[in-house]
Amino acid sequence: MLITEKGKGEKRTEKKFGRPGVECHCQHESGAAVIQLQFLVNEGALVSALADDSVHLWNLRQKRPAVLHSLKFNRERITFCHLPFQSKWLYVGTERGNIHIVNVESFTLSGYTIMWNKAIELSSKAHPGPVVHISDNPMDEGKLIIGFESGIVVLWDLKCKKADYRYTYDEAIHSVSWHHEGKQFICSHSDGSLTIWNIKNPTRPQQTITPHGKQPKDGKKPEPCKPILKVEYKTTRLGEPFMILSGGLSYDTVGRRACLTVMHGKSTAVLEMDYPIVDFLTLCETPYPNDFQEPYAVVVLLEKDLVVIDLAQNGYPIFENPYPLTLHESPVTCCEYCADCPVDLIPALYSVGLRQKRQGYSKKEWPISGGNWGQGTQSYPEIVITGHADGSLKFWDASAIMLQVLYKLKTAKVFERSRSKDDKPSTEIVDEDPFAIQQLAWCPESRVLCVAGVSAHILIYRFSRQEVITEVIQLLEVRMQCELNDLDSPEVGGDQTQVTHTSSSSPSPQATAPQTRPSTSSNNSDHTRDNVPCLKVRSSSLKQSPGYQVELVVQLVWVSGEPPQQISSLAINSAYGLVVFGNSTGVGVVDYLQKTVLLNLSTTELYTTNDPYQRQPRSPRKSRQPSGGLCDINEGTATSDDRCKSPTSVLSSNHQQFYNGAGKAKMSRKLSLPTELKPDLGKP
Repeated sequence: MLITEKGKGEKRTEKKFGRPGVECHCQHESGAAVIQLQFLVNEGALVSALADDSVHLWNLRQKRPAVLHSLKFNRERITFCHLPFQSKWLYVGTERGNIHIVNVESFTLSGYTIMWNKAIELSSKAHPGPVVHISDNPMDEGKLIIGFESGIVVLWDLKCKKADYRYTYDEAIHSVSWHHEGKQFICSHSDGSLTIWNIKNPTRPQQTITPHGKQPKDGKKPEPCKPILKVEYKTTRLGEPFMILSGGLSYDTVGRRACLTVMHGKSTAVLEMDYPIVDFLTLCETPYPNDFQEPYAVVVLLEKDLVVIDLAQNGYPIFENPYPLTLHESPVTCCEYCADCPVDLIPALYSVGLRQKRQGYSKKEWPISGGNWGQGTQSYPEIVITGHADGSLKFWDASAIMLQVLYKLKTAKVFERSRSKDDKPSTEIVDEDPFAIQQLAWCPESRVLCVAGVSAHILIYRFSRQEVITEVIQLLEVRMQCELNDLDSPEVGGDQTQVTHTSSSSPSPQATAPQTRPSTSSNNSDHTRDNVPCLKVRSSSLKQSPGYQVELVVQLVWVSGEPPQQISSLAINSAYGLVVFGNSTGVGVVDYLQKTVLLNLSTTELYTTNDPYQRQPRSPRKSRQPSGGLCDINEGTATSDDRCKSPTSVLSSNHQQFYNGAGKAKMSRKLSLPTELKPDLGKP
């Protein structure tokens, strides 16, 4: 089982990973950051050291891990801990340079303490700094190596309670690693160098290496590099040893991402990571001392991910991670949950998900195989869909104890990518993430998916097990915007004002015929952007893999120099082939089977002053006064006869009925009046 220490300097939890499906986490009551973790190998226990200078012993054998013992240091800050294999003594190094020894069984301090002034030379009066490393000799557990931050390393004899050798280097130390024979050790330093020492020759290093430093021709010392934060030295029986390190890049690599360096023989591989490296651990076939380690993988804990690298394959590919750590690979912007979905849906999504090309992954199985975990207790299948800021969607199987990704869909492939600053999407809706998912509507029975993006676009997908090549992406552009003729503020300071809206819609539904791609726009003036969508639909053919394939793209366009408003609501009815969407300016109904707009109503048409739910009851024979803050589309132009009519009689013909493209579907709009309003408004 592998355990990760989540967070340094912030409140986090411990998270444990084993074989696929084995995952659990523990939370310390104090909420302090975890600085180090140590397993009691083959005993089902774990020691955790926290930033609040406390040490805890966890019992992992029970179903819910719990803390058995705790120990708090009050006068010294904990900097490093070490628990030797099959030992009952825990060594705790502190910021003062001292080492305290804790009995793991009773979890109490023993009387044995290694003081810093006894570990260093008696003639040296300078403090060696905090303890940064403690480890026992692989061939002699009675010999302890202690690394101090200042650059001093001490080989301590536990039985004789004295220092055998002291090794001094003029650069600060960050980590120490033993050769498996116990005759050599390697140190990483703050100047980006590695020093290899023979334990019986403390005068000078046996070898000094600067992996990423430029070697001068005159034999001088290489230029300093960034600190090497950690190094591990692993040997193989039939080949060259591995030196694996984090950090150490040259200072001229500005802006380069965090890297892990793998040195094997004469080859040096630099592996870039997506996030800063917190820690790493080398997995070996012989993880215990006294033998060749035979490393086969490296587990790298990043700030937002966990990566496992295959050392046995050329190019060092990574293993495909079975855990849902990629849930926030791109920030989640929306979520959909479906319970008791059709039983054949999860296998269908899983089958198309397996066919998605996963390039660059190791061909081997996930190397971590510890722990056992029962099956989920849910008697019905559950699916979670997450929409992300990069325009992708992920389908997760939530039926088991942990989330399992089934299938991934990228909606951004439908649109053209801007290649230069001058070719940015013509939108003022969003500055970043123009493909971000905002709304989801999904029918599990028909497997029809409707997605609304932040750039006022809607995509309708159908599920298919066959690969298709779409030569022309069907596009439907919709005008949905109100023109503000006279815009005044509501009543302020006793002045009563009125806001008048004029709908930009014509009696017939406003939409252009399905197109292959939208027209382009110019940024010379706002009015040149009219009838232009925010994103450009792909003009070339699109190869669509098995799974969800786009059937129709609906885009709201610019009107009168104003960008369309973001879509705030979305619904789908697959039985009738309808998609309904709305925003702050109106509502629209699209028949995605015939790819036409059935209804396009602006907000002013939905909430006119003739709507009895939007005004106070009053006699229609009295002349109405402007009502501050209410929208009145025909105030001052309506006749007295119009004002005395029933609200149902003033609806225009296009609001009472509308037809689809084939003229087969007919829908009517009716208003039901409250009982208390009927006597006042008269009969229709």
